Amino acid sequence: MNNRVPLPGYGASRTAQTDAGLRAHMLGVFRNMGLGLVITGLVAAFIGNTPVLAAAIFGTPLKWVAIFAPLAFVFFFTFRIEKMTTSGARMAFWAFSAVMGVSLASIFLMFTGGSIAQAFFSAAVMFLAMSLWGYTTQRDLTKMGSFLIMGLIGIIVASLINIFIGSSAMAMVISILGVVIFTGLTAWDTQRIKSDYFAYAGHEIAAKMQVMGALSLYLNFVNLFQMLLSLTGERE
Repeated sequence: MNNRVPLPGYGASRTAQTDAGLRAHMLGVFRNMGLGLVITGLVAAFIGNTPVLAAAIFGTPLKWVAIFAPLAFVFFFTFRIEKMTTSGARMAFWAFSAVMGVSLASIFLMFTGGSIAQAFFSAAVMFLAMSLWGYTTQRDLTKMGSFLIMGLIGIIVASLINIFIGSSAMAMVISILGVVIFTGLTAWDTQRIKSDYFAYAGHEIAAKMQVMGALSLYLNFVNLFQMLLSLTGERE
């Protein structure tokens, strides 16, 4: 029988230490995500506002490279992330953010600056609200996540098909469903990142998981922004 009496305040101290570690982990996730968004925005704005570069990319077959390169990077991350070092994963994420910036540069050719800003801030408000909910809710979002992943696969396939079909009605349906799916995924991914911290805290992989979490949330935000812009954006 264990007759030892817990030391006064030990449990509270352990809880405070755990909470501090979780906050530091989440701040690391959002810091990486934020830097990724800054890189993407700078690259997209530079190319989108440089006519020679924009024409060289989107006025030639290179546009297909710009469209599909981010998807290729995501697959690369999926299959290689576990073999990368933390610094290597972080550098790969910065490179991915730059490639995504090239792809997103086309929005500056299609939409007004005001509508881009409006969609960005709308996406930011929705993202922050759902991420906060995912972080604080006591509800298990696992089942919701499984449903959302299936929806995500569906809109990816539909989006690829619509690149060649060019149906405006299909694009609208994809955008509406996309807003719902990426809003939900934001909450689910935030809760998943929080749970993963408790599972792997203290392990070497924990630092790398900040980059992996940042990638998940980054993709949710960028896609939510694109869907909102497609729905509400004023075209040039």
